Formats: sequence, C-alpha cells, structure tokens
Amino acid sequence: MSIPRGSVLVTGFAASWTWILGAALAALVPGILVLVWPHETLHILAVLIGLYLLITGGFRFVTAFSREEHEERLPRLIIAVILVLAGVLCLRNPLQTIAALSLIVGVVWLVSGMLTAYTALVGRDLPHRGFVLGAAVLGIVAGIVVLALPAQSAVVLTRLLGLWLVLIGLAELMVAVALRSALREAR
Repeated sequence: MSIPRGSVLVTGFAASWTWILGAALAALVPGILVLVWPHETLHILAVLIGLYLLITGGFRFVTAFSREEHEERLPRLIIAVILVLAGVLCLRNPLQTIAALSLIVGVVWLVSGMLTAYTALVGRDLPHRGFVLGAAVLGIVAGIVVLALPAQSAVVLTRLLGLWLVLIGLAELMVAVALRSALREAR
C-alpha cells in the first residue's frame, strides 16, 4: 500500500518547526495585545459581536422570504428583527454588551456550581467527592463575583485570557526551537 504524494507533503509541512513557530506566534501576539490593551480588546469584541448579530439578522430576514411556507415566515422575521436590534444595541453601547456577556457567564458559573454541589452532596458514592464539591464552591464563588462586578470581571477574565495565550505561545515557541534543534542534529 503506497502513501499518496500529497499526504507525504502535508505530513512534511506538519512536522516542520516553522509551522509550530507560526502557531506560537498566532497565540503569543494576540495574547500580548490582550494583556497590553484589555479594555480595547473588550470593545473590539463587543463590536464584532454586534456586527455578527446584524449580519446574521440580515441573512435571516432574507431567508424568511425565500421559503415557500408562509406559516414559517413570521417566526423567522421575528428572530431576524431581534438579531438586528441586538446587533444595533451592541454597536450603540459596546460596554453594555460586555457587561451582559459577563452577567451570562456569572449566571452559568453560579448555576452550574450549585448543580455540581448538589450532585456532590447527594452522590455519596461519587468518586473524588471532595474535589467535585471544591470545584462546585469555586464555581459558585466565581459566579457571585462576576454577577456582583460584571464590568471589572470582564477585564480580569480578558487579562487571564491574554496570559493564557502568552503561556501557550511561549510553550509552543519552546517546542518549535526544540524541534528545530532536533532536526539540525538529525541532519
């Protein structure tokens, strides 16, 4: 069984240290930008969400009229109008968008933490029950903090994302350099 030439070529590119270097830079550069300008990053994110909602609403509006079934048209038009209005609101006040997203994250963390705590308390034979309960408490506390301080939490979460991207980028950079050295030694 022979391997197709194209797959050998792709495998060769994938094993190249420059691709790993590219992946490192793709994580490192945005990570640094997010750490340097967290507020601007949040603003850009809110604008992108607003544009996404506007464009999606426009597409939904057009597709509502492309259907033959008239009974489906009204719900599709309502969804399109809601998406367009949400997009306009996001673009009108991006910081409210970020606060709303933070509130959603806070609610999700709080509710999932409460449900996880319930599971840990009820499930007497649950493996690692203490760890699960600890994670639940962490989720509950994080949810409460985010709900109490949504705008500030968004900035903190943005900085954590930036730090995470920088750490991933640095790790991939080290892998790329190590692979480059190994390839040079192999030659």
